[in-house]
Amino acid sequence: MTLVIDNMGAFMDIWKKITMSALHNYTVNLVWKDGRQGLLSSSELEQSLEVATPPPFPKGVEGVWSPEHLFTSSVSSCLMTTFLVIAENFKLEFESFNCKATGKLEKTEGRYLMTEILLEPHLVIASDEDIEKAQRVLEKAEAACLISNSIKSRVIMRPTIIVGSMA
Repeated sequence: MTLVIDNMGAFMDIWKKITMSALHNYTVNLVWKDGRQGLLSSSELEQSLEVATPPPFPKGVEGVWSPEHLFTSSVSSCLMTTFLVIAENFKLEFESFNCKATGKLEKTEGRYLMTEILLEPHLVIASDEDIEKAQRVLEKAEAACLISNSIKSRVIMRPTIIVGSMA
């Protein structure tokens, strides 16, 4: 018996789904430097990242990534990476993707919570025939984003889709 594979790309997608582990671990190490600052690193990554208490809090540090920035950026970057996979599967041609994200920190019942993340993806597509497809891909990416699905903050998406010649 001979196996003939007509579409190697589709076969590889199915193979990855079958063979990809259901469990992944991500390890980071934080070392306190001084004051309200520390250094995040991971043996899995080449770059380290300086982190600090944000300026609105006592002794907060300006110009340094805060846990609140990282929390907000994890939702935004997850949307992007999920979008890229789904766009590829839908064969959506696009010219650019960027996303502004705003995290809302509120004091609720005596404690601070990140209550809301507003995602404002801006997508430039190649053809006006793909506007509906682009909208579906963005909606599927929002629904499938594992970070958004893992947090209790409300996630709101307000996308803008523009055809390349209009950008």
